[in-house]
Order: sequence, then C-alpha cells, then structure tokens
Amino acid sequence: MRRTTFSSLTVAVTLAAALLTAAPASAETAAPGRTDWVPAPTPPTDQPAGARCDFPIHTEPIVDQVVRQVLATHPDGKPKEVAYKGDLVVRVTNTDTGAFHDVDAGGSTIIEIGTDGSQLWHTIGPVLVGVGENNGNLPRGEYRIDGVYTLAISPTGYRTLRMAHGSTDDICRRIG
Repeated sequence: MRRTTFSSLTVAVTLAAALLTAAPASAETAAPGRTDWVPAPTPPTDQPAGARCDFPIHTEPIVDQVVRQVLATHPDGKPKEVAYKGDLVVRVTNTDTGAFHDVDAGGSTIIEIGTDGSQLWHTIGPVLVGVGENNGNLPRGEYRIDGVYTLAISPTGYRTLRMAHGSTDDICRRIG
C-alpha cells in the first residue's frame, strides 16, 4: 500500500511538473491531436436544495484565468487527454441566506477522457467538486479538494476520490 501511495504521488508530481512547464504548442511542433492553450471559462451554476447542500447554492467564478490544452485525441478526433491550469476563485453562495465563501480552485489537472464519457483526473492543488447523494465515495456536498490526488468520474457521474496527500473541505458547512 505504501508503495502505491508513493507511486501515485510520483506520477502526480511528474504530471504536474510537465503541465506547469509545458510550452504552448505551435502548428510546427504540436503532436498529432495537440492544440494550443485556450481559455476554458467556468460557467456559473445553480444547485437546488438537497442536490449538494441542504439549501440551494449558486457558484460563480470571480477570478477565472483557466486555460486548457488538448494533449491527445481519440481516433474520432474527440479529446482523450486535456490539461488545465490557471487561477480560479469561485464564489459559492447559499442563496437562501446570502452567506458565501470564496474558494481557491486553481489546481492543475490532466484529465483522461474515455470513449464512454468517463474521466480520470490527475490533480495537484485545489479544485471545486460537487457530489450528489450516493454519487461518490464522499458524502453529498460541495468540496474544495486540495493536494495530490486522482478523481475518477464514471460514465454515470459517480465520483471516486483517491487521495495521495491532501484534504477536503465541505463548503456547505462553511455557508450553512
């Protein structure tokens, strides 16, 4: 088990280092399927009471400098591996009371996308992840996950967090 954790940590650190130092691709140097870094705006969302928290929430970026780069594509041209990086701060608001918390969610991630729609996130740093009732190995909530970890998302949306090192913070508790 210790070896697996070290191995996961090593892979994540290597991926993050590659992601953070990657030079923008150009038409002359890009690997097949690879694209330049482009903006990847985070849309605002609304969740009704009971979906993530016991009350309705609204999430909206207040700083969004996230960019993405397609690293590889499937034979049909759809993305297979996508890298994300950049500053992101998301305001999570309890729309019943107006209480809010600003969440640093600017982690660096490489996402492997399966042909079935599944995703495997290899992440260093914080991201904001919502988990529905019985839809993950974390309880229902809106989480800031920080550290070195993977997040597997099945084709049905079930989320499985595997933490090599880090923490989770349920934002519902902060604004409830």
